[in-house]
Amino acid sequence: MKSLNKFFISSTPFTLTSPPYSPANKKSSNFHPGSRRTHRVHLTPKAHNDNGSKIASKKTITLPPNATTITSTSNPFVKHCVKIRQSSSYRHFYGYVLVVGATPIREICSFHKAVSDRPIIECLFVLDNYFIPEEIDDNDVRVIHVNLEVIKKLSGVQSVDSVEVIALVRIPSTFHIATDKGFGGLFSLPHRILVLDGIQDPGNLGTLVRSATAFRWDGVYLLPGCCDPFNDKALRASRGASFQIPIVSGNWQQINILRQEFRMKMFAGHPSNELVTGLSKEFADSVANSPLCLILGSEGGGLSEDSMRACELVSIPMAGDFESLNVSVAGGIFMYMLQNRNK
Repeated sequence: MKSLNKFFISSTPFTLTSPPYSPANKKSSNFHPGSRRTHRVHLTPKAHNDNGSKIASKKTITLPPNATTITSTSNPFVKHCVKIRQSSSYRHFYGYVLVVGATPIREICSFHKAVSDRPIIECLFVLDNYFIPEEIDDNDVRVIHVNLEVIKKLSGVQSVDSVEVIALVRIPSTFHIATDKGFGGLFSLPHRILVLDGIQDPGNLGTLVRSATAFRWDGVYLLPGCCDPFNDKALRASRGASFQIPIVSGNWQQINILRQEFRMKMFAGHPSNELVTGLSKEFADSVANSPLCLILGSEGGGLSEDSMRACELVSIPMAGDFESLNVSVAGGIFMYMLQNRNK
C-alpha cells in the first residue's frame, strides 16, 4: 500500500485549501425553499506537482446542471469518482473523497452544520426510491439518482445491501501538510496529540482516529509510512471522525517543532518489560496537566528508531503471557486513560 507521506512530503506539496466556492452556488434571495441546486459540479485539479504530472494533465470533470440520473457505470463522472476512491494521489489532487453509507454521512453533516453554514458535501448519489434522511437532506447539495450497478461501482464493496447513498465530500480544511514554519493554526490547543508512526492498516488507522475524536484529543499527527486517512477502508473504520478532528501529515522534524513550541511530553506505547513504565491511574494523574504526544507504532514494524529515542516508553499491564494488544485496541485504552478530563 502506498503511504500517505511518500506522496505528500516533497519539495512541492499540494495545496490543500478548499476549492473555490462560486457565489452562484450560495443561497440568495432568488433561492426557493424546496428547490435544489442545479449548478454544474466542477471537480478541478487543485495544484500541480512534480510527482503528479499525469494527474496534472487531466481536464476539469463536469457534471452538467440538467443531469439528475446516472444509469451507466461507464459515465465519465462515475469513472472519475471511482478513481477518487481508489487513488490517494488522485483524491488529494482534486480535494474530494467518496463517503459510503448513511451513517458516516450523517455524522459528517451533523458536525459541519454545527460549525459552518456551507455544506461540505458536493453531491449525493442516491439509490432509486431511497428516502434521504433529514439529517443529510440539504437543498444546497446536488442529488443524483443512480441504480444498483452504479452504487456497486462507486462503493467498491462486495455487498451493497445496506448501501443506499454515497456522498462526494470535500477533504476538510482541518487536514494539513506540516511545514517547518511552525504549527500556528494546525492544532488550536495541542494538549493531547495522537502521533501514528507507520500505521499502514487502514482499519487500524480509522479506528484510532475515531477513538481520538471520541476521547476529545486535540489532533492526529501522521508520520511517514501511514496510510491515507481518507482511504475508503479508513473512512469506514472512522465513520466520519476524519472530518471532525484536525489531522496533520508530516515528519519528525515538525514533531520536534511541536514539542518545543508547546513543551510537550513524549510518550510511546510499547510492550511490557522491566524498563517500561506501566500505564496506571497514578501515571495518568501525574501528567494530567501536561501537554503530551502519544506515539503508536504499527503491529508489524513497531516504533521507529526516532520514536524510541525521543519518547518515554509506556505499556499496558496485562495478565498472563500476552506480549501486546492490537494497536487500535491499545490506542483506545491509552487515549481513554490519558484524555484531557478538563474538556
